[in-house]
This record gives sequence, C-alpha cells and structure tokens, in this order.
Amino acid sequence: MSKIEWTETTWNPVTGCTKISAGCQHCYAERMAKRLQAMGKPSYRDGFKVTCHEDRLDEPFRWRKPCLVFVCSMGDLFHEEVPIQFIDHVFKVMDSNPRHTFQVLTKRAPRMAALGGAAWHPNIWAGVTVENQQAADQRIPDLLKCSAAVRFVSCEPLLGPIDLTRINYGTLECPSGSKPVVINALDNTVEDRINWVILGGESGPGARLMEKEWVLDIKRQCDKANVPFFFKQWGGVNKKKAGRRLQGRTWDAMPVIAESPDDGS
Repeated sequence: MSKIEWTETTWNPVTGCTKISAGCQHCYAERMAKRLQAMGKPSYRDGFKVTCHEDRLDEPFRWRKPCLVFVCSMGDLFHEEVPIQFIDHVFKVMDSNPRHTFQVLTKRAPRMAALGGAAWHPNIWAGVTVENQQAADQRIPDLLKCSAAVRFVSCEPLLGPIDLTRINYGTLECPSGSKPVVINALDNTVEDRINWVILGGESGPGARLMEKEWVLDIKRQCDKANVPFFFKQWGGVNKKKAGRRLQGRTWDAMPVIAESPDDGS
C-alpha cells in the first residue's frame, strides 16, 4: 500500500530524475533515494541517477487484486535518458494487465505526447505535474494530445496561482460570420479535456508556503466545470499537523474507473 493519498500502490520500473523546473527544487523522491542509498538498498546504489529496472517489469503480473498504480513515483518514465524501447516495454506491461489502473505522471509532457500519444489503453491514465502558471501553459497542451481515458493534472507542489481555463483546448467552428468560440482545457462540452485535478502544498525541509486563495480558486474552476478535485495536503515542514482539510472537510473526488475485462490471470 502507498502513503500517497490519491493512489493505492506504486510501481517503479524507472527511478531517478533531473531537475527541470521550480517544482523540482525540494524533490521528495530525491531525498528518499539518497536515504535508501545510504541504507545500502541495491536498487538505489546510484542514488537518484536515472535507472531502468528490468527486474521490476513483471511486478504488476503478480498483483492478483485490481489496484490503482502510480507509475514511477521515484522518477519520470519520460525522462530523456530512458530509452524508447524501455518505455514501450512498460506500456506493454500496462496493456497486459487491464485489471489494474495505471497513473502515469510526468513533467516531460512533450515526450509523453510523442511516445505515448496513441498507446493509451482505457486502464492507463495520463497526467502532468504543474506547479505554477508557466508549467501549466507549457505542459497541459501536450497532455491534451494524449488519447487517454483520463487526463489529470497534479498541482503539487503548488507554488503560485493557476488559471486552468486560460489554456486552450481548441476552437469551435460557428456559423458563417460568427467568431469561433475558444474552448478551454476544463470545458465540459468536450470529452478530451482535463478529467481530474490533484492539488497539494510542498512538504519537508525548506517547504515553500501555499496560499489558501490559490487553492480555493482552482477548486472553484473545477466545481464550475464539474471536474473531480482531490486536495492532498497543505504541506509545510510538518504536513501531518497542517493536515488536508479544506473548508472544514476533505476533498477526495476521483474519476470514474471503467471496468476492464478480465485478462485471465
């Protein structure tokens, strides 16, 4: 079982990463990898260096009970140092295990769109991490190119306000003489939009503060568009003390998980 609130377990065929944006500054996975390296764990002998673990590829076949799986919680599947052939192998494993639902989250949206754009079976969700407006503007358009059943956005750590409605999905053609209507990424009139939003503050040493109004504004956007909203945590140095209650309650909305046919395993 995973301690990450929005999933059930993790699968790490790839570990390690390199920093590419502001949200990477206090990476929890890097801290954990260095701790595991110090403990002498064989899988982390190279610390947080990008590493492909072929010996982990068969793990989902051994999980008898259907579960929600966060893929590469300790790295980024679409890192430029991960070979295309290995990414293809990971997708084949996910395709071969339809009883599980795989949540693939990346900061490298262009490579995800290019390499996994047509490979999204119903049990594979596509997600991008966006920590501020700049990251959202850069990564969400590529997310929308993926033909996944669920496209999700993780605003964690949230480092500034984000207006998801300013990101264009496309335009709707109108009768002659009328201006085209711009459709945004949350628009509930289109199927291929953002289907889920996760939000959380940064935690651990040096955690940067998250403003309550940033959180409420994104929640209002989701409510208006009828997009499931999951509030993970306020964060801070002591995230347990800060908790995860917003407006007096927890918010744990999830996308509807489509039932997959039995794969015979």
